[in-house]
Amino acid sequence: MTGLLLAIVLFLLILAAAQIMRIYELSLKASNKKEYIVTHRNNSNQGRLMLLFGISLLVSFVWMVNAWSPLFLPKPSSAHGLEIDMLWDISMGLIVVTFFIVQPILFFFAYKYRGKEGQKATYYEHNNKLEFIWTIVPAVVLAVLIVYGMTTWSNVWNPDNEEEPLIVEVYAQQFKWTVRYSGTDNTLGNANVRLIKGVNVIGVDTLDPASQDDIITSELHLPLGKPIKFVFRAQDVIHSAYMPHFRAQMNCVPGAQTSFKFTPTITTEEIRMDPDVIAKVGRINKIRREAGKDLYEYDYLLLCNKVCGSAHYNMQMPLIVETEAEYAQWLSEQKTVKESI
Repeated sequence: MTGLLLAIVLFLLILAAAQIMRIYELSLKASNKKEYIVTHRNNSNQGRLMLLFGISLLVSFVWMVNAWSPLFLPKPSSAHGLEIDMLWDISMGLIVVTFFIVQPILFFFAYKYRGKEGQKATYYEHNNKLEFIWTIVPAVVLAVLIVYGMTTWSNVWNPDNEEEPLIVEVYAQQFKWTVRYSGTDNTLGNANVRLIKGVNVIGVDTLDPASQDDIITSELHLPLGKPIKFVFRAQDVIHSAYMPHFRAQMNCVPGAQTSFKFTPTITTEEIRMDPDVIAKVGRINKIRREAGKDLYEYDYLLLCNKVCGSAHYNMQMPLIVETEAEYAQWLSEQKTVKESI
């Protein structure tokens, strides 16, 4: 209902603005003035408006950052997350610094050099030094960022002294996730969409010996401090496995396998005790309490980050990080493919 009211108000505002412009045009015609002729007064007004808009833009940016910063993600819960956050901070820092240098100059110049009576613009054709500076400086900065980004990506995939990762398959379909653990041999058995039938919802090849100890679940549990290699498949359309708390994302493509690796560093119980998370949960539960809804408990989530259909918003799964002992206990309670299919 609120959305409908906002849409109606927005429509009425646009309609009112259009009518005001029409009245202005008619008033000019009635006074025998030509609206397409730009006067010095028009130039002066436009210059002042540009300066006012520039100031408003900078003020609104600062306000939005302060207002929305409590909604930012908490500290990363994966070993590589700090590197990803550092890359993000450096990139955004450069963008923000450039924004606060360039934007004030642009809007101030639009005001200072607005059309004035008796003032003539200078014809300035070419300057090799300026063109060299504004070409080389961005090129060098971008080259450094690209090399740094590639190095970070390489470190994510090839960390030093990493033990053999645990293989976990994440299977995407409209509109849910299914997880397959590789069992005691840490090897996933073959699977094919053509083998999907009955309870075999992800097409596991039950004749493959490597499939016998695989475990298919609707829950995603991960052991703390163990490297995980995720293998992604999709049944119908392109999905995107997004685990924001771990700074991880990878597309799930029908007919192909993709993968991503990370090591969880903070358990679900530990992240719930983080001061930033406690504050976030408190704000959410205050709203839910006032609305008479059940209280929220913080969880890691596996989300779909592609618009994969009408129920895309609902394609999510809690992700539980726990100690090795807790993980081993949970895994031992699950049925293998041999037992369930």
